[in-house]
Amino acid sequence: MSLRDFHSRPGAIAGLSVIATRQVSDERGTVRELYRASRYGRDLEGAGGPWAQINLTRSLEGAIRGLHGEETTKLVGVAAGAAFGAYVDARRDSPTFGVVETVALEVGVQVLVPRGVLNGFQAVGGGGCEYLYCFDAEWRPDMPGVGVDPLDPELAIAWPVAVHRLDRTRLSEKDAGLPPFSDLAASR
Repeated sequence: MSLRDFHSRPGAIAGLSVIATRQVSDERGTVRELYRASRYGRDLEGAGGPWAQINLTRSLEGAIRGLHGEETTKLVGVAAGAAFGAYVDARRDSPTFGVVETVALEVGVQVLVPRGVLNGFQAVGGGGCEYLYCFDAEWRPDMPGVGVDPLDPELAIAWPVAVHRLDRTRLSEKDAGLPPFSDLAASR
């Protein structure tokens, strides 16, 4: 039997944390702790829940979702497959405004994304991925927040799988039409 205990590290963006979940493995497989209120609430500011909505998104290899920054804290990770996570601080009053951070997401790795930080990901690997989102507030179409073009050259996000802006199998029309980060920075 092997045990990997919970541990986390702060990200380059203020309030963002990269988490390795607690897991126990034996001959039968692995049990992962996706969330434990006492642990997360004690060790990670803003991660104490309660979670108001949990979504699981299936995405094909190369598909990008985001960059979106709603007024909700998110705990994200993959339930199956792998993803390339991208996060951009869009909080105008943050000392890390404009900082971009990327994280290789595999099963057992999570990211705590603070309110107002843009969240996006690309499914990588032949089987795509199942991406898990936990929200501390229910998503609504009119929820305050911002979105930024994930292919914005100013952000210089090195997406692992090449994406053409018009390929709807990899990028939605909505995400392709989001403004560049400079529009957000200009209104700061």
